[in-house]
Amino acid sequence: MQVNQFKRFVVGLFSTFLVLSSVFTYAQHSPENNHSADSGAHHAEAEGEFNVTETILEHIADDHSWHIVGHTSVPLPVILKTDKGIAAFLSSRLQDEHHEPVAFAHAGTGYTFKLITNHETNKKSIAILNAVGEVDAAATASVLDFSITKNVASMFLSVFVLIVVFLGVANSYKKTGVKSAPKGFQSLIEPIILFVRDEIAIPNLGSKYAKFMPFLLTVFFFIWINNLLGLVPFFPGGANLSGNIAFTLVLAVITFLIVNFNGNKAYWKHIFWMPDVPVPMKIFLMPIEVIGIFTKPISLMIRLFANITAGHILVLSLICLIFIFKSLAASAIAIPFAVFITCIELLVAFLQAFIFTMLSGLYIGMATEDHHHDDHH
Repeated sequence: MQVNQFKRFVVGLFSTFLVLSSVFTYAQHSPENNHSADSGAHHAEAEGEFNVTETILEHIADDHSWHIVGHTSVPLPVILKTDKGIAAFLSSRLQDEHHEPVAFAHAGTGYTFKLITNHETNKKSIAILNAVGEVDAAATASVLDFSITKNVASMFLSVFVLIVVFLGVANSYKKTGVKSAPKGFQSLIEPIILFVRDEIAIPNLGSKYAKFMPFLLTVFFFIWINNLLGLVPFFPGGANLSGNIAFTLVLAVITFLIVNFNGNKAYWKHIFWMPDVPVPMKIFLMPIEVIGIFTKPISLMIRLFANITAGHILVLSLICLIFIFKSLAASAIAIPFAVFITCIELLVAFLQAFIFTMLSGLYIGMATEDHHHDDHH
């Protein structure tokens, strides 16, 4: 990979990371989660019963702490912007030793915060309590949550991994030169880079592929690494980052912007006034083509989100069979199937990164392709 392409790759990686971080932190706060602070009663009623839905949603949902094992977890920074200033503290302030939510009075703002869970979606948000211990909906609605949640922390980790990997590869090229045979870790990464170039960029973009290679490499490796980290069942893995709709939304929006900002005259002409077709048909096709501008990134967003989430749910469902039947004998069937599905998910992790990158390259290629039509009027 050339030096200038590597620089653009790093810039693209950081830009993607910053945008995704902003969306995740804004998305953590949801005014609709206006449950009472006494939400623990739900668990008390179901004590002794195994709730499959709640268990699965808890594992695939985002959180303000990173669970390790048992009652041990890594607290993550909570950063809240309120009308009385910034409140910053660790998420351990909001939970006791058994991870049950507790109220925390912040001296700087004078507010009392508590972690509230929506038991239908298992989405967690931080609410402000009033003097009687109930959720203050008005004050909570004004809070902006910039917390470093599990998904955001996982993005930090994936970006760190990517930077270490590609800086190492770049340094190897500096020492040995681009024409020498790759050695060590470089020999593993170079074929993947060539695969993205030869199987995705060149077929879809032709001679213009070099301009968009940094973006395609960023998207491919960013999605692939996060998919793999999501399959690791222990710390520092296990975050369902690619199965978060905010993550896939931002990646799809970035593709949408690149496609349409690089679209040439022929691209826009085919959308608004398609050549070589009768005028009535042009009028009929125009709204369909305009809708197509938005359905393409939506399909990218939904495909990645749905496939990764479905894989996690399937594996968790198989494991839950052991607790549903309350028998170790069920593990003889559940665990081998779970391992089998996990192996398939390793393939899916690569395929989803490939499909997202390939379709992104295809859409960019369609927008930048030079069309030659002879219009007869």
